Amino acid sequence: MSFDPQEMITRFKERAGAVRKRPLPPVAGEERQQFIAQANTDFQDFAMIGDAQASLDDGILTLRIDLRPADKRP
Repeated sequence: MSFDPQEMITRFKERAGAVRKRPLPPVAGEERQQFIAQANTDFQDFAMIGDAQASLDDGILTLRIDLRPADKRP
């Protein structure tokens, strides 16, 4: 079985989308805020990796993620 970094990137994009569609559980108050905060963190993490440029060289996976604002990118 070979590793395809682009397939991994695609899975992270799908996970980011799934987090956005995740329904809120029937919780209230502080627990609700914790759930929302975790969902936001999950989305950010998955979306960042989903936007990465991946390369696999000599067994080393490198992810390049451009965090500059869109108007500052080349």
